Amino acid sequence: MRATPITVAALAAALLLTACDSSGGDSSSTDKNKAGGACTLDAVGVQVAASAAPSAGDSGNVTVTLTNRGSKCTLNGFPGVDLYAGNVSSTVLATKAAKAQKLTLTKDASTSFTITYVRGEAGGKKSLPVKTVKFTLPGSTADHSFKWSYGDVALKGDANEPNASVTPFQQAGD
Repeated sequence: MRATPITVAALAAALLLTACDSSGGDSSSTDKNKAGGACTLDAVGVQVAASAAPSAGDSGNVTVTLTNRGSKCTLNGFPGVDLYAGNVSSTVLATKAAKAQKLTLTKDASTSFTITYVRGEAGGKKSLPVKTVKFTLPGSTADHSFKWSYGDVALKGDANEPNASVTPFQQAGD
C-alpha cells in the first residue's frame, strides 16, 4: 500500500508536535520567542544586581532580572542555576517549599529570580570559590553566564552542595 500525501503530512505534523517539550517550545530552537511559547535567552535582556554577603557566615542575594524583548512568551518552572569554581560545578536547588508558577511575559515585561547564598570562608575547606554562574530557562538547555564576584559560597554537610537556593520567577515592575 502506498502512503498518500495527506497521510504523510499528518504523520509529519504529529512528529513535529511530539518534538516539542512540555513547555511548548522546541528546546533546540534558536528562534526568538514564539507567540505564547517558552521564553528563550536569545529574546530576553539580562541584568544582575547583588546585595552581597559582607563576610563569612552572612547571607547575600543576587537578583537576576529578565526583560522580554520578543513576542509574548511563557516561563513554566524554575531557572536552572549552576555555580562554577574552576573544574568544579555545583547545582543550586530551588528554595524549599517554593512552588513555580506559570508566568507569561508580554513584550518589554520583566521577571526576576533570586539566588540566596551563605558566604563561605575564603579558601576554606567548606567553601566553594565560585567564579562563574550559569543559568537556563525552563525547557531550554541554552545558558547565560555571569561573573561571580561576591565571595566564596559555603558548602553544606560533607557533599559539594552549596549553601544556596534559587527562588521561582517573580513578576517585576507593576
